[in-house]
Amino acid sequence: MTSAAPLPDDMRVFVRGWLSSNSLLCLGGEPALIDTGHVKHAEQTVHLAAGALGHGAALAAIAHTHLHSDHCGGTAALQAAYPGAVTWVPEATLAHVRDWDQDALTFGDSGQRCDRFAAQRALIPGQTVRLGRRDWQIHAAPGHDALAVLLYQSDSGVLMAGDALWEHSVGVIFPHIDGLAGFEPFLDTLALIERLRPAVVVPGHGAPFARAGGGIDAALERARQRIAYFASHPAQHALYAAKVLIKYQMLDVERMTRPALRAWLGAAPALRQLHRQHRPDLAWDGWLDAVLAQLFDKGALRQTADEVLDGE
Repeated sequence: MTSAAPLPDDMRVFVRGWLSSNSLLCLGGEPALIDTGHVKHAEQTVHLAAGALGHGAALAAIAHTHLHSDHCGGTAALQAAYPGAVTWVPEATLAHVRDWDQDALTFGDSGQRCDRFAAQRALIPGQTVRLGRRDWQIHAAPGHDALAVLLYQSDSGVLMAGDALWEHSVGVIFPHIDGLAGFEPFLDTLALIERLRPAVVVPGHGAPFARAGGGIDAALERARQRIAYFASHPAQHALYAAKVLIKYQMLDVERMTRPALRAWLGAAPALRQLHRQHRPDLAWDGWLDAVLAQLFDKGALRQTADEVLDGE
């Protein structure tokens, strides 16, 4: 659906469920869509963009805060619908897209799916990009993803944060899973957002929220507390990440037989890493049983004698 966010009249936010990221449509001038959601919702994304653009109008650009599959899964469908659109990706990922290196793009490691798309231009931190009728600042935003950027429109105070800032939680810190620095860079990104002092944050997931009433300051403080907890309890971050990856898969497929789920779990390298980070003292199957039990107990997943189903 389209949110009722306090945004300028040349911007539209498409807020969907957890599986797909939010998308921001920038109208006027060179119409552009920032982040495109999951491939499962690609047809819906094209429909939403077309409806907001109006009859006969076309996208001039497609841009991405980062290339996790919930933020770029609709890009191929949009390119098919608007073949003249120029696609922008964070600078460090441009070569990965051109080679379609699924491991470098993290689709292979996390067991996610994304239709192949092309990219022509790089979003380079320190520069600006014209999206719609406005210029947007490009800032590096490592933390959730080491190669992510955020886009800030200084005239309107709108920040397209991707997964650098949510209102009530934080995303999985993927660099930490890979053995890289993740917690401190994430805190640096939060400090950057604080310095920018946006009026409105469009997060990767959840409704946009505003500085008015202290919403952004409160979100920054919650994020800092959550990251500090994970830094002090890295095994708990690993457990959180494992549950997120499994839930994400089930949001996509909705139901799997028990053998099919076990096969998918065993084929996702990221989950093997998380097992080692969380409970290396448990055998693989025992660890999976313990993680799944928590998801069943909370209603995030359901089960029958033969199948596992998404809980939503």
